[in-house]
Amino acid sequence: MKSDIEISQESKMLPIVKIAESIGMKEEDLQLYGKYKAKLSNDFIESIKDRKEGKLVLVTAINPTPAGEGKTTITIGLADALRKLGKKAIIALREPSLGPCFGIKGGASGGGYAQVVPMEDLNLHLTGDFHAITSANNLLAAMIDNHIHFGNSLGIDPTRVVWKRCMDMNDRALRNITIGLGGKTNGPVREDHFVITAASEIMAVFCLAEDMDDLRTRLERMVVAYTYGGEPVTAGQIGAVGAMCALLRDAIKPNLMQTIEHTPALIHGGPFANIAHGCNSVRATKAAMRLADITVTEAGFGADLGAEKFMDIKCRAAGIKPDAVVIVATVEAIKYNGGVEKKDLKKENVAALKKGIVNLEKHIENLHKYGVPVVVALNTFVTDTDAEIAVIRDFCREMDCEFSQATVWADGGEGGLDLAGKVVNMLDESKAAFHTLYGLDHSLKEKIETIAAEIYGADGVNYSTDAGKKLDNLEKLGFGGLPVCIAKTQYSLSDDPGKLGRPEGFRLNVNDAYVSAGAGFVVVLTGSIIQMPGLPKEPAALEIDVNEQGLIEGLF
Repeated sequence: MKSDIEISQESKMLPIVKIAESIGMKEEDLQLYGKYKAKLSNDFIESIKDRKEGKLVLVTAINPTPAGEGKTTITIGLADALRKLGKKAIIALREPSLGPCFGIKGGASGGGYAQVVPMEDLNLHLTGDFHAITSANNLLAAMIDNHIHFGNSLGIDPTRVVWKRCMDMNDRALRNITIGLGGKTNGPVREDHFVITAASEIMAVFCLAEDMDDLRTRLERMVVAYTYGGEPVTAGQIGAVGAMCALLRDAIKPNLMQTIEHTPALIHGGPFANIAHGCNSVRATKAAMRLADITVTEAGFGADLGAEKFMDIKCRAAGIKPDAVVIVATVEAIKYNGGVEKKDLKKENVAALKKGIVNLEKHIENLHKYGVPVVVALNTFVTDTDAEIAVIRDFCREMDCEFSQATVWADGGEGGLDLAGKVVNMLDESKAAFHTLYGLDHSLKEKIETIAAEIYGADGVNYSTDAGKKLDNLEKLGFGGLPVCIAKTQYSLSDDPGKLGRPEGFRLNVNDAYVSAGAGFVVVLTGSIIQMPGLPKEPAALEIDVNEQGLIEGLF
């Protein structure tokens, strides 16, 4: 069996100019990065602003497991299948982070014959957007410390600098550091921290900004520290915004790529869904919706994270709404939620499947709360048995939910035709009556408690003393009208990664909170979630290399 990277490298790509022509673009509308990738120009994005927007389909999933669910693979295969049905479809996806690529998860270009290509370009550097965001973040960090070193005219309390440095790599050693060592000339000694670039507020701002003017406004209002008197200090007051805009000038333009079957794909931005809002950029999504009849996008991890944030943060900020939702599941992942160990997942186990299907049940229930029609896409493998598939099909029927088997990994768009047909039927029926889960007039704690109860199934919320005080203070500072972005483990509906299936009788534990004023939400940290991942004992990086022909090997 060929690997994903071998399939990608053997694919016959079209020049990106040809892909652009298929959606009504000319070469002058592009900023070319070689033969197979390009950025959309700002002038072109501006020229299509008044076009009618097409339908929007969100792809999400059950809680992720070591078996993998294939959410991106289904997203790509669905769009390829829609085009086979004669629909003008475009994909809008996030850019992969280098951290997972070299860590444990691997890349994020899809898999098998449902991939965005060239996959090594997408997974490693693409057009440098992550590097630009990293540089802008760290420029601001350097200017904050420089301001304190040279007189501190703003009265910043060095113990209350909340802006963290970042890098696009998993490195646990940088989570908590001490800076300024070595004498007075090196600046004040203080504790500092690193987050992975995907968790930086600049990444969130970048993905929610409509254009450069909006980006500038959002950067200006980012809270980076507090004064001795407890007043917030912003990036605008530090004077870093103009230089950050210069670094992000090209990055803010969405990237155009293609699938193996030549479906156009806009790839832009990459916040994680467990520690950020988990959606690709508003610019890319809206551009896709103006260029196509159907845009297929995804939100990270399970529906309790990415989909909730897509609905309650991105849709609210961008003024968009999904017309249908696809929930991706696999037989193996459902059995894992039923207590089967990873080594035994390929063995038929109907009893475990029936036990673990409650995880899928909860996600279906949750998405119905947003007023959108749902179809379950079973990402099918050769080890799945007829008896197991029948259990899931019958369960979906009982839930009044559409069901479709998909074999897009092996068969590309052809393996997604049934799913595409059901999605088209849902779009034609126009049954979506989208609404958010909570109102912005609710207090921050009320918003947290609504998500905890309605989406996670918690019995209540426990606030640490520090987190409770911070939330109360954010209300006093005028940030209570913002939505909340809850950072939580992706592996469970609860904040405990060991609680699989559909946990009951638990309370959500909130340990910290801070405002991302530029992004326009309050971040709430729960359980033992961290914002700088570490590498596993045997990271994927051990298997990645360049062969004698100059081709990358081992990337998946």
